[in-house]
Amino acid sequence: MTRRLVHVITPGDHFSPSTGSAVPTVVHGLSAATPAGQPRPAVVVARGTYPDRYPSAEVLEYDERPPRRTDRYADLLAARTLGRRPASAARFGAALADQRAWDPAVVLVHNAPQGVPVVDDGRHVPVLYAHNQLLRTYSRREVARTLGGASRIVCVSDFLAGATVDHLPPGLRERVAVVRNGVDTEAFHPPEHWERGDRLEVAFVGRMLRNKGVDVLLDALTLLDRPDIHATVVGSAGFDPRAAPTPYESEVARAVGALGDRVTRHSFVPRADVSALLRRVDVVVVPSRWPDPCPLTVLEGMASGAAVVASAVGGIPEELGDAGVAIPPGDAQALADALAALADDDTLLARTRSASRAYALDHTWSHTRAELASALAGAA
Repeated sequence: MTRRLVHVITPGDHFSPSTGSAVPTVVHGLSAATPAGQPRPAVVVARGTYPDRYPSAEVLEYDERPPRRTDRYADLLAARTLGRRPASAARFGAALADQRAWDPAVVLVHNAPQGVPVVDDGRHVPVLYAHNQLLRTYSRREVARTLGGASRIVCVSDFLAGATVDHLPPGLRERVAVVRNGVDTEAFHPPEHWERGDRLEVAFVGRMLRNKGVDVLLDALTLLDRPDIHATVVGSAGFDPRAAPTPYESEVARAVGALGDRVTRHSFVPRADVSALLRRVDVVVVPSRWPDPCPLTVLEGMASGAAVVASAVGGIPEELGDAGVAIPPGDAQALADALAALADDDTLLARTRSASRAYALDHTWSHTRAELASALAGAA
């Protein structure tokens, strides 16, 4: 009998289409691509989080153990002295309080090594699902104790797998598997009829953090000084559009103001409307400075039929394949040159857009779900 997948997301996180939070989006994508005849997956979600939830998985609610301000410091101290993190264990203990009532399952703990040892490995199969570099504050001793019961350590890119392996003791390295993110090519698709307009329409969709590099795009537009290139910039520092702007957001706002009508900025666009926005643009830019392991925007832009220009850093080149345009991270001139080339050559733009869509069609969530099944083979 095939065990069902139970996804455990960060306590307090939402399983809601309203936020666009990356990990829940991945869980939804994987769940929606569950093959016919297999058990419906479940996701463990704190009671009281956003009530509008993705319909792709059964929601298992629990009463969250709220974090305390001292938890992080207490955990770091305990990790150094005891090799464990009791405050984090207590939060995941609350999330998994009902696990003895579940049928035997494969329990995928997302982005939280400390949740793995809380899984009852006599009944369930614990798996760490890593979307980011998670082990930089862990000693080898603590890693061995924390992840010793993990049947698999799933990473979303080869880049992330390599960075993770560097922190693992030899006995755990063979448990690492790579399962790259996918894309919903029905939700994200090109317009029915596309024609190049008078302006090259460019979009950035992401959090307003320096590491995400929206300022690099704004610097590139300043270098270009071309009214025939227009950018739409979407995002805020967090997931609350009503929050006061951070210093970086204020810096971005000043740069946007200086560019006048060549940039349109939105602090928030509902997740359901992002696909419509991407259908209206010619180019999606992902100018990350940091080694982003596997950003969803790359494939979402490709699936929408946009040319994607992105930083060659982290796991991004793995997502771009040979269909996108790679530039050095933080290089505004290189980004300006790439945008100018697409603005000046209609054939290049059309060819790159077509290659993007074809590439996305080979990297759907169904493809990712099949890769996950292969990675978990023999784990149950």
